[in-house]
Amino acid sequence: MNANKIPVYAMPRFISYLRSNGPWSQLVTLGNIDLKPLQSEAPIQLDSGLMVIPIVVPHRDEFSETVGFKIIGNKKSALYIPDIDKWNLWEKSIVSEVKAVDFAFIDGTFYEDGEINRPIRDVPHPFISETISLFKEEPLSVKQKIYFIHLNHTNPTHNKTSPQRIAIEKQGFHFATVGAQFVLN
Repeated sequence: MNANKIPVYAMPRFISYLRSNGPWSQLVTLGNIDLKPLQSEAPIQLDSGLMVIPIVVPHRDEFSETVGFKIIGNKKSALYIPDIDKWNLWEKSIVSEVKAVDFAFIDGTFYEDGEINRPIRDVPHPFISETISLFKEEPLSVKQKIYFIHLNHTNPTHNKTSPQRIAIEKQGFHFATVGAQFVLN
């Protein structure tokens, strides 16, 4: 394709990784991509109606930072946290963060411990059951903001007719679906 200066927004460690490791470094050298540095909690105005705020979250950071994003449109906002170790390891409160937005797309990798044949400490994520527990006292209006994403194939809620998923949806929580659209302006 030999693209020309495609903007690539990235955190400092990932920019370093792209510059120092082939074949990606060739994209930088040839000017196929234009690296745009991000900083945690520093807003980036993408256009007049869309701002993005990267948020560093604790997760396996072997090669780069792990970030989520707050996405702010003209009228509505969203939180996007697809990967995180555990909510209690984050310096922010997931409950407060969800309350501050209109939509929250959050890590739903596993439903509960025991889904995989390796220690969960090797692949940490908050269990959906833990997230539900954190929001149990919140009103329906807060629970309805949550859309679980990033479901592992071992997660029973991956199946739309599983008893776990049906029970979660009855409480007001959602599961993101392919092709769904959320308007922020």
